[in-house]
Amino acid sequence: MSIHFNDRVAIVTGAGGGLGRQHALALAKRGARVVVNDLGNAAAVAEEIIAAGGQAIANGTSVTDEAGVAAMVAQAMATWGRIDILVNNAGILRDKSFAKMSLADFRLVLDVHLMGAVICTQAVWPIMRAQKYGRVVMTTSSSGLYGNFGQANYGAAKMALVGLMQTLSIEGAKDGIRVNCLAPTAATQMTEGLLPAEVLAMLKPGSVTPGLLYLVSEDSPTRAILCAGAGTFERAYVTLTGGVHLGTGPDTAELVAEHFAAVSDRGHESVPQSGSEQGSNEVAKALAARG
Repeated sequence: MSIHFNDRVAIVTGAGGGLGRQHALALAKRGARVVVNDLGNAAAVAEEIIAAGGQAIANGTSVTDEAGVAAMVAQAMATWGRIDILVNNAGILRDKSFAKMSLADFRLVLDVHLMGAVICTQAVWPIMRAQKYGRVVMTTSSSGLYGNFGQANYGAAKMALVGLMQTLSIEGAKDGIRVNCLAPTAATQMTEGLLPAEVLAMLKPGSVTPGLLYLVSEDSPTRAILCAGAGTFERAYVTLTGGVHLGTGPDTAELVAEHFAAVSDRGHESVPQSGSEQGSNEVAKALAARG
């Protein structure tokens, strides 16, 4: 299977360096026309794409600026008449332990990562629905999926993007819109100084981009959480154990404590396809217990 993006139009946010730059360059190399969005270095990356024979335009708006994002989408439509791919990559760090973290820094990280993705996705959503085609990627993180000291704000924002993806993949299915998450491990400006030099050398941003290319391809999955780093690719899932019916009596709290190992047993674990499956499982167990 050869992946190409001829006649496709992609918006990549935070594409002035690091992961975003690699995503933009790779999409353009495979035929996509790319809107390079970045607060600082969009023009240089767009020029790099054009110099290599590709098509690109630069946009310097913040993903948190609703009017600016609307203008960016209008710019893409005026230039190329469609938008097929949105890569929500823009992000910042404000690392500090939760006890020392200001609420302003918590809100700022949520605004850029979560609300930035919401604003950009909502701006392209009606276009993709009308086209009956769209590919959207949210950039999540192992810090959101599994936690990381000093990153309560970042982890909360990144896990919120998983929840956003779960619902949008359901809502977009009927219109040919596929929505996925990418959880990269890569050396970027945001990780500088945090990892040993020999590890950073292995974690080149370009090693993540092949996963991104698959997630936005014509034959992409939907509702996947793809993890990638150093040339290794994994898939993460949000799962549900089979559970145990313990009733609703006055001693149920004690029963939960007593049977917590059984409640936690992963032998009959599933990957729900919608939130309603949790309730369905609970009701089914309760009905079965009634005989």
